[in-house]
Amino acid sequence: MIIPLFLSAIFLILALIHFNWIFGGTFGLNASLPTNLEGKRVLNPKPLDTIIVGLGLSFFSLFYILQSGLIPYTFPHWVMSVGAWLIPSIFLVRAIGEFKYVGFFKKIKQTPFGKLDTKLFSPLCLLIACLGYGIQFLN
Repeated sequence: MIIPLFLSAIFLILALIHFNWIFGGTFGLNASLPTNLEGKRVLNPKPLDTIIVGLGLSFFSLFYILQSGLIPYTFPHWVMSVGAWLIPSIFLVRAIGEFKYVGFFKKIKQTPFGKLDTKLFSPLCLLIACLGYGIQFLN
C-alpha cells in the first residue's frame, strides 16, 4: 500500500506543477524543457499539450490511489493490469530517452536541462518505472 501511495503523491506533485504552468506559473519551466547547445528550445509545448500531460499525470495519481486499495473500485481486472504495466513502461522509455536531448543516453548533456535531466528527471523516471514494476512483481 505504501509504494502505490508514494507513486500517487509523485504524480500528483508533477500534475500540479503542470497545472501551475497552464495558469501562468513559471516554477521550473525554463529548466524543464530541453534546449540545444545554443540555448534554443527544441520542444515548445502548447498550452493544450501541457493540459494533456497534467491530466495524464492526474490520472496516473488516481490509478495508484486505486491500486493501493484505499478506495474500492469496480474496474475490470484487465484495465488495472494494463495500466499497471503501461505506466511504468512509459517512464522507463522516458528514462532511456531519445538519445539526443532526453534520457540517460542523451548526447547533449551540457545544457541546464541536460544537467537536470541527468541528476533529477531521468532518475525520477527510472524510480517510477522500478516501483511500478515492483508492485506488479510483488502482487
